[in-house]
Amino acid sequence: MKFIIGLIMVCGCVVSGYVLAGGYLAALWQPFEIIIILGGATGAFIIAFPKKVIVGTLKGLIGLLKGQKYKKETYMELLGLMFKLFSKARKEGLMALEADIEEPHESEIFKEVPKLLANHHLIDFICDYLRLMVGGNMNAFELESLMDIELETHHHEAEAPSHALQNMADGLPAFGIVAAVMGVVITMGYISEPPEVLGHHVGAALVGTFLGILMGYGFAGPMAASMGEQAKEEGLIFGCAKTCIIATLNGYTPQIAVEFGRKALTSDLKPSFMELEEYVKGQK
Repeated sequence: MKFIIGLIMVCGCVVSGYVLAGGYLAALWQPFEIIIILGGATGAFIIAFPKKVIVGTLKGLIGLLKGQKYKKETYMELLGLMFKLFSKARKEGLMALEADIEEPHESEIFKEVPKLLANHHLIDFICDYLRLMVGGNMNAFELESLMDIELETHHHEAEAPSHALQNMADGLPAFGIVAAVMGVVITMGYISEPPEVLGHHVGAALVGTFLGILMGYGFAGPMAASMGEQAKEEGLIFGCAKTCIIATLNGYTPQIAVEFGRKALTSDLKPSFMELEEYVKGQK
């Protein structure tokens, strides 16, 4: 919804200001300028980035329409999931988790959080490190170092589409200038025509500069920034899970381990101590 409201405001304010100043909307409709700008920028985008980044950018743009992916309730579910896993391991031993982490989609514990279960990257992350705890002899320092390496790679990959779109946004004003220059070249062919004809062609050429700047700074740039924020949200939920796992590996009780995870959250997503306590009590 926020994304749609922003687009409406950008278009509405720009167009209404133009009309109030006495402009004619029909003068802004220059299809050849749009083809030059969007077509050229899209072609350059395809040349510059691998298929994975291009597909990721398209998925990211679709994700903007869905709004915030992780909310406070999501983190409550994550902390509750970690609490149940750690409690089972504490009561029955780490080996008791083997069936849950090998087949999470068949696990009764994981089935209680279907939204988290749908995030296969997060579930794989949790299960992989619980598996290392079950079958390995890694200490907390070694495991945390390994987590940091994986998370750094994951964050770099998650942010690639936003950086790619930002590069496209930076190039759109330049393609607007290309369209404007080509419009001026066309205008030169009408140099002997009356002023009103020349004015029409000059105006059409200047629309190219206008569209390039508007598309770059009014649409593509903000979209890239929003996609970057979504990538940070993705990193936050992984960081929360990491903190919980390291805390339990250091010997803290399940209640304290999830409290460590709670502390890793931002203020708008962090449940209060009492909220979390009441929630995990219901998980027992």
